[in-house]
Amino acid sequence: MTFRSGFVSLVGRPNVGKSTLVNRVVGSKVAIVSDRPQTTRTQIRGVRTTATSQLVLLDTPGIHKPRTLLGERTNDRARATLAEVDVICLLVEATSAIGPGDRFVAGLVQQAATPKILVVSKIDLADTKAIGEHLAMATDELGEFDAYVPLSGLTGEGVDALVGELEARMPEGPEYYPDGVVTDQPETFLVAELVREKLLRVAREELPHSITVVAEELEARPGTREEDDEVLRYEVRVLVERDSQKGMVIGKGGGVIKEAGTLAREELEALFGAKVFLETSVKVERDWQRRAHALDRLGY
Repeated sequence: MTFRSGFVSLVGRPNVGKSTLVNRVVGSKVAIVSDRPQTTRTQIRGVRTTATSQLVLLDTPGIHKPRTLLGERTNDRARATLAEVDVICLLVEATSAIGPGDRFVAGLVQQAATPKILVVSKIDLADTKAIGEHLAMATDELGEFDAYVPLSGLTGEGVDALVGELEARMPEGPEYYPDGVVTDQPETFLVAELVREKLLRVAREELPHSITVVAEELEARPGTREEDDEVLRYEVRVLVERDSQKGMVIGKGGGVIKEAGTLAREELEALFGAKVFLETSVKVERDWQRRAHALDRLGY
């Protein structure tokens, strides 16, 4: 039996549904999701393995006009994947007109000598006529593609068709990741990202976009009870750029950080199959988005 495997880059402007689609294809949550633009800041790999194929999907940051050094680095990271993969998927929204951002990203995609698929996402929010018109307009404005797939990462409609198109274009190859592995990100990364996702959800517009979250695993303290050994413990630090932002993250009476921590812990316990303890704090890391040393240290 021929086994096919390879790498797929999902690119597009911010908030077009890349992370939702990766999670749907993989069948597990490997990337956080928010309706806030530029939520994804690093390249996240999601892995889908079957008896005949393995797809490694690269969820990239949305390509946008950068205002900080962090924005420049996330754009560079997304662009770099175009030359490193076997297939490129360009995502555009069914609910939005093709705009300058879409055309800019499409121009980058068309420069790559790589099979290309145009994905029209979020079709659950658009009617059939609008989707057809969108496909026709995208074809005229964004260039030639090897396949065109309308889908919804949220409901799953059309996702099997995309998987079929991807598998058909994969070369013969090995299993890059063992069966059962759905991402190459460490647990501490997922802990930090889920806390950030929940903060974005709980605080909504009040929360500054310039937060980041880091997590480290804590060892069990001496003298703890035997049953406490089964608890996964993490120190979670939420970093803001200015003193005035700390109150937004903490919330009145600590309500925002407490609710976000609880939501993250519940989801982590379901994912890890074990009890989770989060020791959270909020710190000021001044202008971290604009300082190369800070970005290096934070993994950006």
